[in-house]
Amino acid sequence: MRLPKTFLVPTDFSQTADYALDYAIALAQKLDGTVHVVHAYMHPELLWPDTSAVLGAETIEAIDKASKAALRELVSKKQTPGVRIEGHLKLGDPRVMLESIATELHADLICMGTHGRRGLGRFLLGSVAEYTVRTSKIPVLTVHAPAS
Repeated sequence: MRLPKTFLVPTDFSQTADYALDYAIALAQKLDGTVHVVHAYMHPELLWPDTSAVLGAETIEAIDKASKAALRELVSKKQTPGVRIEGHLKLGDPRVMLESIATELHADLICMGTHGRRGLGRFLLGSVAEYTVRTSKIPVLTVHAPAS
């Protein structure tokens, strides 16, 4: 068995995703690995086509700019001696983008936070973690944030 060296960590910039990133960094530090942080997102008009008339190019550009800045800040904040951390921004359905970037980067392990939503929240927001666990061709480690 080969231990993981290339870690893929999806982020939605939540506390839970941050905790999963910390977990992956700790593993990468012990295993001399690389951490790839990916933020995949969709423009609102891709989710709800009728919103394109409401959202102008400036709003969409602001979403892109904010996503880039947040990812850059997160990667900068998490720099750790002995661990290479890289950020990747992908536009599209997070489930599809995770599978694509995992293949592209030859990831050995996906380490992702899970919110543990149930009921209506899960129905409305879906579960990227659940989808990834069910469909991934590589191991997936799901991490819950510690109870506060």
